[in-house]
Amino acid sequence: MKQIDLVIIGGGPAGMSAAVAAYESGVRNLLILERDAHLGGILQQCIHNGFGLHRFGEELTGPEYAWRYEKQVRELEIPYKLNTMVLDITPDKVVTATNSEEGIFQIQAKAVILAMGCRERAKGALNIAGTRPAGIYSAGTAQKFVNLKGYMPGKNVVILGSGDIGLIMARRMTLEGAKVHAVCELMPYSGGLARNIEQCLHDFDIPLKLSHTVVGIHGKERLEGVTIAKVDERRRPIPETSEYIACDTLLLSVGLIPENELSKTAKVELDRVTSGAVVDQDRQTAVEGIYACGNVLHVHDLVDYVSEEAEIAGKSAAAYINGESAEGVDVSLKADGKIRYTVPQRITQKKDVTVYFRVADVYRNVTVKVKDGDTVVFSRKKPKVAPGEMESITLKPEMFENAKELSFELEVQ
Repeated sequence: MKQIDLVIIGGGPAGMSAAVAAYESGVRNLLILERDAHLGGILQQCIHNGFGLHRFGEELTGPEYAWRYEKQVRELEIPYKLNTMVLDITPDKVVTATNSEEGIFQIQAKAVILAMGCRERAKGALNIAGTRPAGIYSAGTAQKFVNLKGYMPGKNVVILGSGDIGLIMARRMTLEGAKVHAVCELMPYSGGLARNIEQCLHDFDIPLKLSHTVVGIHGKERLEGVTIAKVDERRRPIPETSEYIACDTLLLSVGLIPENELSKTAKVELDRVTSGAVVDQDRQTAVEGIYACGNVLHVHDLVDYVSEEAEIAGKSAAAYINGESAEGVDVSLKADGKIRYTVPQRITQKKDVTVYFRVADVYRNVTVKVKDGDTVVFSRKKPKVAPGEMESITLKPEMFENAKELSFELEVQ
């Protein structure tokens, strides 16, 4: 069995950023395992711009952003294995993987960083009535067909869900000559970034139908059309609002799920809301020496934040391998419902901690409060918060050094 100090599972932006940070923190015996034929992860098919504004101060496409990190991996001569599928991780950090050259092999690691990204929620999770014709794709699959393979899924398109991939594919299909008849969103607000709604829908006169969903699929061999309907406040379709739209393609952008099958084999505790691991400020999971970062931990809207988080995981894993530790505390973080979740979910060291969180609805004129019992230790006013955009605040050690639990609350004026 090979002995490797740090194994990073996933060679996307999170995995590469974590590897570079760990290398720069003194870890030389490390390895990236990537199941695809190239490094870069999902960014290879994200050929639109808008990446890197926070990280590099300039606007890059997805492949350009990925190349910035791939170049560092190559320059530092960080080893990586492509076309390598990780099959299993044990709680004592034995990684089992396979590829066509070595067959099945095992690695005993001192630390493991999980950076597997996320997958799309599929049609089977939606329970839409109707037949099962060709022409129904997840938005990411359609993006891969158009941007990497050069195939057009269809010419008349309806998109269900207003996540960022759905919005970007509405623009992409339009630019490739298709007609996007509507983007339907079950919720009364969009799940995507405000800039994507503006640049992808408004600029191309594509209608966004909020509080609408697809209630019927028509066609036998090939999709012929869909029936959409408005939904009430309980998200139940209102039959008299039904409308038939003739189309040959239905794209689904109905949410992303962290890819945590390997985390489960490692007995990592998962968060019920994020579907990712429960972590501390170092992104260490409940299993000592196993870290998680990027979209496998919680779904990010900007890759710049993925890189930031992965750096934390890389540096922390390096400190763990080198036997470094800081003064400890034990503080759990709780969200009030209007705030859906926080990452990290607990604090175990006295140092500045940036806490990321998402809200459950669109709220205006709000105050974000962090409380230790009845004592407010942090307060910040914001004109607007929305589920599509992640928020963050930084806590100082003096705010939590004597606390056992901090509650995150959203006060609406």
